[in-house]
Amino acid sequence: MRKIFATTDEGLAEVVLANGEKAPPGSWIRLAKPTAAELRDVSEVTGTPMDFLQAALDMEEPSRIDVEEGHILIITNVPKYDEGFSLGYDTIPLGIIISHDSITTVCLEENEVLDDFDTLHHFLFDTRKRTRFLLQILYKCAVVFLKDIRVMNKHTDEIERDLRRSMKNKELFLLLDLQKTLTYFTVALRSNRNVIERLMRLFSNPALHGIVKLREDDEELLEDVRIEFDQAIEMVQMHGEVLASMMDAFASVISNNLNIVMKFLTSVTIVMAIPTMIASFFGMNVPVPWRDSAIGFVYAMVVALALTISVAVVFWKKKMF
Repeated sequence: MRKIFATTDEGLAEVVLANGEKAPPGSWIRLAKPTAAELRDVSEVTGTPMDFLQAALDMEEPSRIDVEEGHILIITNVPKYDEGFSLGYDTIPLGIIISHDSITTVCLEENEVLDDFDTLHHFLFDTRKRTRFLLQILYKCAVVFLKDIRVMNKHTDEIERDLRRSMKNKELFLLLDLQKTLTYFTVALRSNRNVIERLMRLFSNPALHGIVKLREDDEELLEDVRIEFDQAIEMVQMHGEVLASMMDAFASVISNNLNIVMKFLTSVTIVMAIPTMIASFFGMNVPVPWRDSAIGFVYAMVVALALTISVAVVFWKKKMF
């Protein structure tokens, strides 16, 4: 899907191009799960190299910056909801291409990072200010990471409450999925942080000021982006350590609970075996005590009951029950 937006004095407007028509200066071309024909059209309209447009369509593409023929490619990993994970979290590459008179975003699907950049929030950004728009996208990326990490913290608290009442492995598997997601987030955030460092050096390169130029009012936003990513990295590392400790602790608790149950069942089995053993002795086809007594059965039951109670009392004092 391809959409083109441009900020004017009246606000943000969607642009519809005729065949062969160039995108207006200061426009934003938004590509989500684009077709090969859409990629060719955008490449012709903006002059963007095809490999730049296709880079973000690789799920395994790492965060990086590349410069070629007057175009700057910034690839950053952004969070996304994935139904394939039980907790619904994954990361996906987002390509941002800055040209002399336009900015292009490419992604395999729609994502939450770009959702707020629409006509309802047109007063918050300006597609003509490409550098500032880029920093606003990166800032929103860090904010979404932080939001998802906080959501995962709430999931962890819920799983912990369930684990305190459960001896099953379901909750441990959920924690394992969370830990896997945090690993993906950690790798993505560190790569994104490296991109920010590279971007700061890029802004100071005079040869690229025709494409991107950091103005004084953008410096504070760039610092905010760096701080947000640092905070996200610290949060995901701290949560990962807590999660690993929690998994170890609850695995030990589940194992201990199982040992307690097995100890209880073993004790009950021993106690219940005593009446069975007494009945087996007196059921033998050999001479046994009280064989000719009219109340011999009662004597046998009293002996079995006395031994059973005695063993049960001993086990109870040893806290086997």
